Amino acid sequence: MRPPSPPFRWRWRNPSFRALAYQLLTLLVLLAAGAYLLHNTLENLRARGVQSGFDFILQPAGFAIGESILPFDAADSYGRAYLVGLTNTLRVALVGIALATVIGTLVGIGRLSHNLLVRGACASYVEVMRSVPVLLQLLMWYFALTEFLPSIEGAVNPVAGFFLSKNGLQFPLPVWHAGHLGTLAGLALGALAARAWARRARQHREATGRAWPVALPSLLLMAGLAAAGWLAGGSPAGLDVPTRTEVSVIGGGAVTPEYLTILLGLSFYTASYIAEIVRAGIQSVPRGQSEASAAIGLSRGKALRLVLLPQALRVVIPPLTSQYLNLTKASSLGVAVGYPDLVSISATSLNQTGRAIECIALMMACFLAMSLLTSAFMSTYNRRAKFRGGHD
Repeated sequence: MRPPSPPFRWRWRNPSFRALAYQLLTLLVLLAAGAYLLHNTLENLRARGVQSGFDFILQPAGFAIGESILPFDAADSYGRAYLVGLTNTLRVALVGIALATVIGTLVGIGRLSHNLLVRGACASYVEVMRSVPVLLQLLMWYFALTEFLPSIEGAVNPVAGFFLSKNGLQFPLPVWHAGHLGTLAGLALGALAARAWARRARQHREATGRAWPVALPSLLLMAGLAAAGWLAGGSPAGLDVPTRTEVSVIGGGAVTPEYLTILLGLSFYTASYIAEIVRAGIQSVPRGQSEASAAIGLSRGKALRLVLLPQALRVVIPPLTSQYLNLTKASSLGVAVGYPDLVSISATSLNQTGRAIECIALMMACFLAMSLLTSAFMSTYNRRAKFRGGHD
């Protein structure tokens, strides 16, 4: 047992008081140094007639943004332009994290396959992707999407309603209707019900040793309640489907080649690292676990899903978090292919306003916030996934 801590006393001989005093002194020195640097910078800018401050955020941006989820016009403010850049970055980061996780997990499992061809293909993928610089991969993806795909007039139609060309990918898009709120409400209730069912199934397994199915009932709950909400909302079914004309494809939703380049490039690159993390996590589980799974009659698939992967999470999650952060920060490379992300819009704002410190500070604050939120979410998930023994 740890010895009890000595009582805190306001005396220099007390180690706790000295530690607190040293920390406060260090903090004051850092604050003073920061204040001096800020004051010196502002004085130098003022002496050279350079404007400073964040008042430009409310001024009209005066430039257009080629791709955005939010509507944006040149008359809108710089603040809204930064918001558009942030949403464009999040589009890449969130979708890329999901895609890289799926691909990386499959490749990592494939590296442990008994099939020589599958194992060799997965190993080759990992070695090639990790050995080629990510910027070079992005340029190769951009070249492939803009040179090898047909023009908009001859757009490829691989699936009904989908068109792929040099202009990007166009796809059907649901037409928003107030009744969709019922669908979203049903989906939210389904997620809560699925979570309650998973908790109940875990309690039943711990009490009896018999496992109830979780994945299929959870999907059925979410799908059923979402369908019920859709019916209650009047069954809205409008779709804006792209249609081919003599000169172009109109209607529906669309993503540009620049977005596809940064999404696919970062996803496949990050997936190669995730694959190694998953492989190492599975191999870190004691071999006896695999043998015990086989002894009770579990197939390799069930042993992997029910025994090996849950135990591998404690090894996988920390380095996986680093890869998620790397993917989010690497989205700034979209500026190399003309994708209007946060970095691109910050650079344009800097060139027009001359507020270098302010523009860079806003960009840093956005990336810092995204990284901290990602780390907080993964830390919470890591605490929930760790083993809990009698001492926890």
